[in-house]
Amino acid sequence: MPTEAAPLRQLDPHTVDELTHTARKILTHFGSSAARPELLRRVAESATRLGEAIRHHCRPVDTDDGLFVLRGLPVDDDGNGPTPAGWATAGDSAAEWDVILLLLATAMGHPIAWEGQQEGRFVHNIVPAPGHEEEQTGASSTVLLSPHTEDAFHPGRAHLLLLACMRNHDAVATTAASVRKVRLDADDVALLSRPVLPILPDDAYAEARSFAGEPPKVSVLWQTESGPTLRYDPAYTPLDRAPADYRAAYDRLTAELERVSVAVVLEPGDVLVVDNDQVVHGRVPFEPRYDGTDRWLKRASVRVPGRRSRPLSEADEHGYGQAALVAHP
Repeated sequence: MPTEAAPLRQLDPHTVDELTHTARKILTHFGSSAARPELLRRVAESATRLGEAIRHHCRPVDTDDGLFVLRGLPVDDDGNGPTPAGWATAGDSAAEWDVILLLLATAMGHPIAWEGQQEGRFVHNIVPAPGHEEEQTGASSTVLLSPHTEDAFHPGRAHLLLLACMRNHDAVATTAASVRKVRLDADDVALLSRPVLPILPDDAYAEARSFAGEPPKVSVLWQTESGPTLRYDPAYTPLDRAPADYRAAYDRLTAELERVSVAVVLEPGDVLVVDNDQVVHGRVPFEPRYDGTDRWLKRASVRVPGRRSRPLSEADEHGYGQAALVAHP
């Protein structure tokens, strides 16, 4: 898998100052917790006053790569403190970055959170956690985190995913593969466009995994005016239930995604923006030290109002009882 530089949008010093000053002003008024409703309201108000340069940098993904990196924001490695031992102990670590990420997310759309994940927080801390090394979740480390659509099980999943790098001393790569770059024949596309199998909730959603409703069958691929899109999570797709021809088509899609996959090594201060309908993402394995210096990302999820990139049939899905919380409905 080649290590490649993602399309880059370099923030100028004035834009950086505007974002950091706005975030610090919000924190001064509302305290450190980015989960407070009054802070979220101020973020929404402040985002409307952000300058044109920031809005230009936050424009939609505009290449077949399906992603880009915002670069130029500073990270205070010492001031942020040690990498948390898990999301539950992270609290308000690096709170200024929570607000910066929410400002960027709000400039792109509506930040969302999940009642059943990380206590409904709108910014998640992604860190390796003891005992979770081999899971297919963001808390894992020693296994390949398989390429996947974020929250693929849910019809209300994010359109955009923002990953901000707080610490990455070991240059651990995020993997990404765009469906716009794969080559599949028409028969495979037709098979994978049919709703044959469900995508089940991942291990981060304990309550959803025990939901009693019938799992809805979903399409893996579909076409939009701007090109093909996908909904893909092989680790939570019961492929053994599918006919042989469907499994073979799914395997060919997997092989194509592997062929076009790139490794993006984020630097502290980088914000990777991924189109969740176009790109599957994952992470290469690494050995955690659990000494406060491990890889640390922050994640925000964004819905884009009015975006038509998904089958209308998704509106009938139950979402395994999970409700998305919208910061600025």
